[in-house]
Amino acid sequence: MSSYKVLDVNDDLPIRTKGAVHSGKVRSVYWLTDQDSARLIEEKGYDVPTGTELAIMVISDRISAFDCIWQGENGLNGVPGKGIALNSVAAHWFKLFDEAGLAGNHIVDIPHPYVWIVRKASTVRVEAIARQYITGSMWRDYSKGVREFCGIGLPEGLTAHQKLDDVLITPSTKGIIRGLPDVPEVDDVNITRRNITDNLDAFNFKSEADVALYEKLLSEGFALISNELAQLDQIFVDTKFEFGYVEDKNGTERLIYIDEVGTPDSSRIWDGPAYRDGKIVENSKEGFRQLLINNVPDSDVLLNKDRMNEREQLAASYKLPEQVMMSVSDTYVGIASKIVGRQLSIPQSPRDEVIAVLDKEYGLIDA
Repeated sequence: MSSYKVLDVNDDLPIRTKGAVHSGKVRSVYWLTDQDSARLIEEKGYDVPTGTELAIMVISDRISAFDCIWQGENGLNGVPGKGIALNSVAAHWFKLFDEAGLAGNHIVDIPHPYVWIVRKASTVRVEAIARQYITGSMWRDYSKGVREFCGIGLPEGLTAHQKLDDVLITPSTKGIIRGLPDVPEVDDVNITRRNITDNLDAFNFKSEADVALYEKLLSEGFALISNELAQLDQIFVDTKFEFGYVEDKNGTERLIYIDEVGTPDSSRIWDGPAYRDGKIVENSKEGFRQLLINNVPDSDVLLNKDRMNEREQLAASYKLPEQVMMSVSDTYVGIASKIVGRQLSIPQSPRDEVIAVLDKEYGLIDA
């Protein structure tokens, strides 16, 4: 067995909840009882209305790519330090957003590097994507002759990894949106601005003005992160933000940032010196995706959505060498440490630490 400790299973913690634990590819969400939410709001002085629903959001060290979870040899079922890297980076950017006067976010407390306490938000059903360079899936489509992306036309003559004249906003669906003309009923499909403004209710927007607001917040957040990374000689290539509505103490609804922002999972980040030298060095999950493409027996299984069953079987059986998982760890922890300005330390026993702090300091663990 590997000597490295990871938090790979995060949906079975003995946290007192109402209802089932919601577990995604990386995070698990534990909705607190109304009594615990009310108690913590009062005890901790959270700046949210009385009656706000709170949840414990626990991040794992699992790594997903191509809609599958991947594992390493010797029982290393995650990337050491990955969860801390993601949480630390997102919290850092949220703090800078606050200082810059951008919209708030859903985090009300950070009990432990693996844990956020978040408030319930009414989620906008749009993956807000911004792109400053043509690469990845956009380049693959462009190289096949596609010139329109989410209703935006691109000129002829672009080359791979080229910087675009403007930051492009290329939204996609969050979840499956049913019954809309021109919007295929599949998750994460590209949409146009017109698709959204013609169907505000379907995408859970309150008004057309809020569509413009999400674009403004996406652009402002992208610019802030891009400028900060430039000072570290890193390039912010593209990213995904998510948004939701919350209610203030005075009853006003407002749009905020939710999920994570500017992390190596939700963004591409390139090394600046390497880019100027004509090379692409990924400081984000894209490096792991490329590693998989280069190492699995048949890369078409990863890229062809019609072979999803084969892909899931491959991910379940394929074990990456331990040194590969550790190189991915070095990428995540390295870029995160650079961004937050201090070396991140990886806990020896993350699960035990999380349970202890939620028990002793928050009273949320059932005996």
